[in-house]
Amino acid sequence: MADTVERFREKCRLIHDLAEIQQLLDWDQQVVMPRKGAEQRGLQQAALAGVVHSKLTDPEMGELIADLKAKNALDEDLKADLREAERAWSRAVKIPPGLVAERAKACALAQVAWEEAKGADDFARFRPHLERVLDLTRQTAAAIGTPNPYDALLEDYEPGMSEETLKTVFSQLRDGLIPLLDRIQGASRKPTQEVLKRHFPAQAQERFGLQVVQDMGFDRAAGRLDRSAHPFTSGTLGDVRITTRYDEHFLNMALFGMIHEAGHALYEQGLDPRRFRDPSGQACSLGIHESQSRLWENLIGRSRPFWRHYYPKLRAAFPGVLDDVEAETFYRSVNVCEPSLIRVEADEVTYNLHIILRFELESALLHRQLEAADLPEAWRAKMKKFLGIEPPSDREGVLQDIHWSAGLIGYFPTYALGNLFGAQFMEAMRRDLPDLDRRLEAGELGVVKRWLNEHIHVHGRRYLAPDLCERVTGRPLSVQPALTYLKTKYGEIYGF
Repeated sequence: MADTVERFREKCRLIHDLAEIQQLLDWDQQVVMPRKGAEQRGLQQAALAGVVHSKLTDPEMGELIADLKAKNALDEDLKADLREAERAWSRAVKIPPGLVAERAKACALAQVAWEEAKGADDFARFRPHLERVLDLTRQTAAAIGTPNPYDALLEDYEPGMSEETLKTVFSQLRDGLIPLLDRIQGASRKPTQEVLKRHFPAQAQERFGLQVVQDMGFDRAAGRLDRSAHPFTSGTLGDVRITTRYDEHFLNMALFGMIHEAGHALYEQGLDPRRFRDPSGQACSLGIHESQSRLWENLIGRSRPFWRHYYPKLRAAFPGVLDDVEAETFYRSVNVCEPSLIRVEADEVTYNLHIILRFELESALLHRQLEAADLPEAWRAKMKKFLGIEPPSDREGVLQDIHWSAGLIGYFPTYALGNLFGAQFMEAMRRDLPDLDRRLEAGELGVVKRWLNEHIHVHGRRYLAPDLCERVTGRPLSVQPALTYLKTKYGEIYGF
C-alpha cells in the first residue's frame, strides 16, 4: 500500500507544480509581458493546459484512487486527498483535451482584448472574445454534464455550492442590505471622502502599505508586490505575489487593495508546508479565500481600533497632508457608504449588491437568456435598479472586471460568500479574543494572523467550506452575522 500511496502523491504533486507554472505565466502576462506577446502566450497556456489535463485524466490516476479507496485504515489526510483528487479527476475526464487547450488559448487572447477595450472604452473590441469564451465555457459545462451548467462551473470555485442555494442566500442578503442602504442615504449625518482625495504620492502610498502588510505578517522573503491593471494574488507558500494600482488622488484604492491582497497572501503563506502540494493541503475554496482578504480589508483595516494605531503613522507618511484631519474624521471617511460605479472601490454595504448584479448577469449569459451584445445595457439597467446610478461609460461599467475575459464564470459569487464567511469568523474570533480591540489599538495585528492560521489556514482543504465554517463558528453559514455587523457599524457612523 505504501508504494501506491507514494505513486498517488507523486502524481498529485506534479499536477500541483504544473498548475503553479500556469499561475506564473498568468502573473507574467498581467504584470510584465509586452502586449505583442499575447499570441505566443496563448499558445503556451494552451500547451500547458493540455499537459495538466493529460496528467489529471491519466487512467492510472483513476486506478490509484480506486485502489486506495478500497483500503482500510486510511488516515484522515489521505482520505481528504482522495476525496479532492477524485472530484478533480472525475470532472477532468469528461472534458475533451482539445476543448481545454482551446479555452485556455481563447482566455489568454480575451484578457489582452479586454485590457485594450477597457483602455479605449470600447466594448465592441471585447465582444467577440467574450462570445468565444462563453461558447467554450458552455461546452465545458455541457461536457461535465450537471443538470444546471452554472453548477458545473461553480464547483471549480466553491465545491458543494449550487446556483439555487446562491439565489436563496443572495435574496436574504439583498433583503437586508437595501433597507440599510435606504436608511444610510436618508441619514442626517453625512461623512465624506474629501480628505482621501488630497495628493498622496504613489511612492509614499507604497511604503506605508508595505509597512501595514508586513505588520499583518506578510513575509516579503516569500512574496513580492507589483503593479497591475487589476489587483490580484498569485502563487503559494514560498512565492506569493500580490499586485495593486495607485491613484495619487484617492488613497483608498491602493491602501485597501494591498490589505485585501495581503489577506489572500497570508492564507497561502499559512498553509501547512508539509502538505501544500497535496490535494487537501491547498486552500479550502475561493469563498473561504475571499473571507480572509475581506476580513483583513474591512473588519480589521476599516475598524476604529486599527486606525487609532495607524493614523499617526499615516500622517507621518504624508507630511502636512492630513494635519488638519482628526482620527475620528478619517475613520468615518474610509467608511463612507454611497453607491459607486466600481466594485473594487465599493463600501461594505453596497459591495455585495455589485456581486449579486454580476451573478445575475453571468447566469443569464450562460443560460442564453442574455446575449453578449446586450450586456452593456443590461449592466446599466441593473446598476440603476440595485444602486440607483448608471455608469457613464463601459470602462466604468461592464468592462471594469477581468473575470469574464479569463473565463471565470461562477467566480463572482465567492466574493459575497467571503463576506459572509468572514463576518461569521470574526464573531468567533471575538469570542476567543475578548480583548481584540485593545490589541488592535496597540498594533498587534499578529494576533489576528495567528488565530486565522490556527483555525483556517493550516487545515487547507481537509474540510469542505460548509464544514469548516461550522467547525470554526459552531453553526452553518448565515447572512445574519454580516447584516448585524453592518447595521451596528453603519448605524453608529451615520447616527441612526
